Amino acid sequence: MRSFATACTLIALALAGCGSRSAVPGAGDNWSAPSGDTAHSRYSRLTDINAATVGRLGLAWSKDLGTNRGLEATPVVIDGVMYTSGVLGRAYAFDAATGKAIWAFEPTVDMQVNRAACCDQVNRGVAVANGRVFVAALDGKLYALDAKTGAVAWSADTVVDHRRGYSSTGAPEVAGDVVIIGNGGADADARGYVTAYDVNSGRQRWRFFMAPSDPKLGPQASPELEAAVKTWDRNSRWDVGGGGAPWDAITYDPRFGTVYIGVGNAEPEHKRARSPAGGDNLYTSSIVAIDPKSGRMKWYFQETPGDSWDYDETQPMVLTDLVIKGQRTPVLLHAPKNGFLFVIDRRTGKLIDAPALVPTNWASGFDLATGRAKLTPERSDYFSGPKIVFPSTPGARNWQPPAFDPQTGLLYASILDMGNLIFIPPGPKPYRARALNNGTALIFGPDIVDTLPSLPPPLRAAVEALPEMQRIRAKPYTSELRAIDPHTGKTVWAAPMSGWQDRGGAMATAGGLVFQGRLDGRLNAYDARTVALLKSIDTGVAIMAAPMTYRVGGVQYVAVMAGWGGGGWPYVPPYSATAKYGPLNRILVFRLDGGPVKLPDPLPPLEVAPPPPPQLAGTDAAMIAHGRELFYGNCGICHSNQPRSHSPDLRRLDAGTHAQFQQIVRGGLLLPAGMPRWDDLLTASDVDAIHAWLIDQQTKTRARELALKRAGLPLDSKSAAILSSF
Repeated sequence: MRSFATACTLIALALAGCGSRSAVPGAGDNWSAPSGDTAHSRYSRLTDINAATVGRLGLAWSKDLGTNRGLEATPVVIDGVMYTSGVLGRAYAFDAATGKAIWAFEPTVDMQVNRAACCDQVNRGVAVANGRVFVAALDGKLYALDAKTGAVAWSADTVVDHRRGYSSTGAPEVAGDVVIIGNGGADADARGYVTAYDVNSGRQRWRFFMAPSDPKLGPQASPELEAAVKTWDRNSRWDVGGGGAPWDAITYDPRFGTVYIGVGNAEPEHKRARSPAGGDNLYTSSIVAIDPKSGRMKWYFQETPGDSWDYDETQPMVLTDLVIKGQRTPVLLHAPKNGFLFVIDRRTGKLIDAPALVPTNWASGFDLATGRAKLTPERSDYFSGPKIVFPSTPGARNWQPPAFDPQTGLLYASILDMGNLIFIPPGPKPYRARALNNGTALIFGPDIVDTLPSLPPPLRAAVEALPEMQRIRAKPYTSELRAIDPHTGKTVWAAPMSGWQDRGGAMATAGGLVFQGRLDGRLNAYDARTVALLKSIDTGVAIMAAPMTYRVGGVQYVAVMAGWGGGGWPYVPPYSATAKYGPLNRILVFRLDGGPVKLPDPLPPLEVAPPPPPQLAGTDAAMIAHGRELFYGNCGICHSNQPRSHSPDLRRLDAGTHAQFQQIVRGGLLLPAGMPRWDDLLTASDVDAIHAWLIDQQTKTRARELALKRAGLPLDSKSAAILSSF
């Protein structure tokens, strides 16, 4: 039955290309968009690099992009020129065969946006059309650049209200004569939307909001929003914005003249906190299909109704045809955070199937007749007490792109099977401008057991009584690259990954290969049918982004952007290349019979933390405790206080930085370097409390490390644990 289904899929896919750029699915010599082709399959028809030859793969060229922050883009190659993006919305053009720089563009960015950008300064790519390269800067400005020179042809400020926490990290999408861009910020105070601009002039053509406005302010802007507002409590937390930020996964389908928008979570996270009477809270956590000419909605499908678990639906989609009940059916394949693989008729939005990819306890499945999730609030509703929810808020899937191979009929994607503890901390939740307003606390699965002793006794007892604790203790997570049958959601093969943060994007080729990068710095090539590891190249740089391939002058190349960052960017995994070599950031390009990769020099051993200044006047235990609370509520998203992190370890500040602490935090002294100012949210006494806690931490860190040094042990956490056991 499996082989018959696969054969039917291949026949259907061969027909599916009608009306596309090519009659055969997949990219050829050019890789014309971050997703490769109009099917968004990240599949290449090139076969020079195949199972028999991939062992000869070596480095052709590389480029250091001069930053220590994350790279998530997949390059575009058109007629021998590579276009790609870097941090903050920087854009580059290179000779794709030699790596010679053609031009570079650096936008002027309001660095205060770093306070609202939840997940680093990353950018997921450019769009290229009509001789223009389109890229979005982190602060929300969209640029159209001349493809030959990099000169700005036009720019547009896409942000409707700069007083709120909007940012842009996704790739623009060209849909006919418009270019469409979304935004992030649902975890702050944004009201999500997408905007379409004329590709030639930059004139705004339309804008579609994903959450309604406060009905007390008057009628909604469109009939679609009039329908949506009925699914919200009239007394919702409109001050927080509503959420629904479409920060990625804008997907144009030229066959049906439709743009599919993956929409982010609502805010605050728990639906009773944001919409007390309940409701689905449309169009958050949905796929919304829009006519790119008019900006009007064709259909929507809500994948997580009344989302309370931060289940963005912004993960990349794949467009293909599958044989469903004997009929060739154009479908949209979408595996978002919530743990299900959605097979949707992309003409109508009707749900065809939704098999689970991982165990879930927020819903037991979907009713295929109604398209509704079968919610299980007894397992997942944390409004009145803590719950361990599967999958976790990082998601069974996230932004790392999947690949679909029409030869095997399989979807290749990184899958995380992990839960997390989630609860609502006590106390009021006032609105905070351009800051996190999710109103929840969470602890990831691998950390739950270790964190239990530090929880207040009533909370600890409630967590220990949860039935999911048995599973957490037995196996806190599984992280794998999987080959998935889209007809059933079943795993055909799986390759284990190094840790739960290791979730690289995938690329498949007609050479029978699946490529994926790892956080340990390895670029791996697997047999697409058997999972056999055919080639593994140690690059010395952590890889998250999806690889791509192209051909110039008869030579096939494989390229990948490498650099750790994104969500949780300051928390460097100990198994990653970043922990060993530091936060490097570069483009790596390979070819058959290329050269070896020169590994970076390992980081030098840690030195003992410098002596802290005297404690601030008036400091007591209460002030230090308050400083700790303020730090984790405001600073911890960027400062992990790990010695190998991208961001400064604030337990190791020098005397000069201590002396300027107020000017840095409240005055914006280091704003050009990306450290935003906090004078609108934190008082001088608040900053003193944070400073007092950091001085206390530096004092303890120095004492511990001096003891390790005297004992002849390295200055790491394992040694500290050994020392404390005596």
